[in-house]
Amino acid sequence: QVQLVESGGGVVQAGGSLRLSCAAAGIAISTYTMRWHRQAPGKQRELVAIISSGGSTGVADSVKGRFTISRDNGKNTVYLQMNSLEPEDTAVYYCAANKVLVTYWGQGTQVTVSS
Repeated sequence: QVQLVESGGGVVQAGGSLRLSCAAAGIAISTYTMRWHRQAPGKQRELVAIISSGGSTGVADSVKGRFTISRDNGKNTVYLQMNSLEPEDTAVYYCAANKVLVTYWGQGTQVTVSS
């Protein structure tokens, strides 16, 4: 059974930092494209950051220069380092693992940035 478990969310003041973790079980993340998405209240889920099985990374323009995605294959965990947080970053953050037509999702972790 595949499980993706996010952690590291919380409440932080604007300008602060958080590091989200996504621990995987049942799959080897090194063979998957791993993504972080977020969904704010009343808005659609959006892609925040992506890391391919080959290690190539990308982030959305809205978080460029502030967020970094990384992966530890030995720990089977993907991370999202979030710096210079803004109130607009408030959302539930979801981890996803994708390979061809299959995508697994975590349950999400809440990030709240106060002004």
